[in-house]
Amino acid sequence: MLEDLLLYALNVASELGAGYAEARYHKVDSMGFMSRNGVLISAFSEVSEGIGIRVLVEGSLGFASTNIIDKENIRKVVEIAVSRARAHAKLLKKSIEFSEARLGRARYIVVPVKDFANLSLEDKVSIHREFWERVSKGSVREAKIPVTTLSYNEWTEEKIVMNTDGAFISSIVPRLSIHYNIVVHHPQRGYAQRFESFGATGGLEWLERWRLIESGEEEAKTLEKVLLEGVEPPRDPVPVIVGSEIVALMVHESCGHPSEADRILGREAAQAGKSFIKPNMLGQRIGNEYATVIDDPTIPGSYGFYLYDDEGVAARARYLYKEGIINEFLHNRATAGIFGVESNAAARAMDYASEPIIRMANTYLKPGNYSFEELLEGIKLGVYMKSYMEWNIDDERWSQRYVGLESYLIENGELTKPIRNPVLEITTKAFYSNIDAVGKELRFYAGTCGKGEPSQGVPVWFGGPDVRLKSIRLGIAL
Repeated sequence: MLEDLLLYALNVASELGAGYAEARYHKVDSMGFMSRNGVLISAFSEVSEGIGIRVLVEGSLGFASTNIIDKENIRKVVEIAVSRARAHAKLLKKSIEFSEARLGRARYIVVPVKDFANLSLEDKVSIHREFWERVSKGSVREAKIPVTTLSYNEWTEEKIVMNTDGAFISSIVPRLSIHYNIVVHHPQRGYAQRFESFGATGGLEWLERWRLIESGEEEAKTLEKVLLEGVEPPRDPVPVIVGSEIVALMVHESCGHPSEADRILGREAAQAGKSFIKPNMLGQRIGNEYATVIDDPTIPGSYGFYLYDDEGVAARARYLYKEGIINEFLHNRATAGIFGVESNAAARAMDYASEPIIRMANTYLKPGNYSFEELLEGIKLGVYMKSYMEWNIDDERWSQRYVGLESYLIENGELTKPIRNPVLEITTKAFYSNIDAVGKELRFYAGTCGKGEPSQGVPVWFGGPDVRLKSIRLGIAL
């Protein structure tokens, strides 16, 4: 049995002198299709399965993995992990120590409402054809849609995590994700395109909730309207309502990533970047009372869902910014040991061949009490940026730039003309300090968050409500 092999790995590690050992069976069974203009251009079915071993020896961590699951190879992998840890120990200035943590002993399974097998391969392929036919032929009047692409992916992740501190976690989590890209072209007005991503934990029930074809039709109509009717944004500073989609990305990039403790300590500096947050900045103000950002792996149905991390620690909501104050960092047991706190269950690995590193799960700005109509009230002249076409953020997650896609002029409390290519350039502190009002409708968006070396991509949600900012000077993208 798998559990017996994992226990064997832990015993071998202890025999070889490891003060701590962790064994993780990790299987990802996936399949999917990608199409261009309704015609399939790729299809895949893949199983990634193996065991990852991590050990703590002489104050140093070592990791190794194998996809050959038998005693002989598991012993070899444990020996490699121990050897690597001992070699690295000579280079360390300070020994690694794991913090105390709420370790679990549990089994959990996410049961989909509609199983992936409930839809035939032919019906899954027909989604691509219908999307192209409906979106390309009935969505626009004067413009053309030269290209659409659609990607459909379903996958099930199975894990068993055991360690010498007593954790035992078994989980099975299915996920569904769909991505599309629509390009709209007008001979005189140029091009506009929209990339949309959906993802969740569960099964085919999400297809009905996402309204994929209707979403594509609506986006194509919006792109045409922006091309044909879009005007320049106001040149003077005005109130700006930032749509939930942009807010969601902003909190992921300007709170979630800089709150990762390994990034704060410098591990990611040559990989995924730095952090403006320094180790001594807990308790410092980053925004006003509206600036509460939460990362919560336990949200049912979320794309980043888990109940225990890959170190066996029980997951909980993490309040990264709380009413404008930098409140806590994302930790694994090693960084929690450095900061003298308990791990808050942020250790995740992409697959069996990857070590667990600190990751976000579902990061969002806490919603407020305003309806959208109330956010608009009293604005004589302003801008509503609903979605974005491109974005940039600097290496420390401080200065950021977002180019609006679907955006509107606000005149006397009403949405009027569409605006083309408004640019919001703002620092992290300025964004969280200039929030004037927060909407009450929380929306989530799916993504694959990249980090680490070798790079690991894991499923996440980022979310937020619409928020109103005080007087902001917008630019325009040429």
